[in-house]
Amino acid sequence: MTATIAIQHNKVTLALHELRGGEGQPLLLLHGLGERTHAALPQWAEVWTGPVFGLDFTGHGESTVPRGGGYSCEVLMADADAALGHLGTSTVAGRGLGGYIALLIAGARPSLVRGALIADGPGIFGGGSAPTSLNLAVPDDLGRGTPDPFALLELSKDVRPADYAANFVRLAVQHSGLEQPIAVSAKVRPAWLEAVVNEAGVVECTTAAALAMFHRHRTPAVGGR
Repeated sequence: MTATIAIQHNKVTLALHELRGGEGQPLLLLHGLGERTHAALPQWAEVWTGPVFGLDFTGHGESTVPRGGGYSCEVLMADADAALGHLGTSTVAGRGLGGYIALLIAGARPSLVRGALIADGPGIFGGGSAPTSLNLAVPDDLGRGTPDPFALLELSKDVRPADYAANFVRLAVQHSGLEQPIAVSAKVRPAWLEAVVNEAGVVECTTAAALAMFHRHRTPAVGGR
């Protein structure tokens, strides 16, 4: 890890870690539920020859732990959007929960996301396709370290309707300029991910093959760097 950049997202300070420097379009890595960005570049990401960054989501790693929870995948999507605001046009690769966020940001910011990879990892299931309980739960451990226990509790119950996920694929296909803007290497397939792979514009392949494909379609980096 060469440097850590502090990015302000409302009242949260996000930690964006530069894992490898270089020129050209960055690769942004999004971790799984309860994880953090590791100092070493993952071996599967070495195929990317440009700069590589890893984002610690709100309540994870070196990013701020907010008081009282209130986590949702849309909040984490806004974290990724803040990182893209600094990096400019990037390819996004996510594990588990991070893979779902990669899908959301690919559809929400198709002009900035030049390909999104969804890989296996913690939090890939979420809370299913429909709400299961109206009860408000409070974690037993309210320590102020990371990962925030509220994040683990609330994001593990986050509802992910299949048609909602599919809509983000369609937005990415329509506006990204790529014929196949979404790649799936995950072997575990909850309902939302099954809906994703059934959409046009989604390719199923290994992580290395996905990054190699997006690398061929990369564009020069733009933005604040």
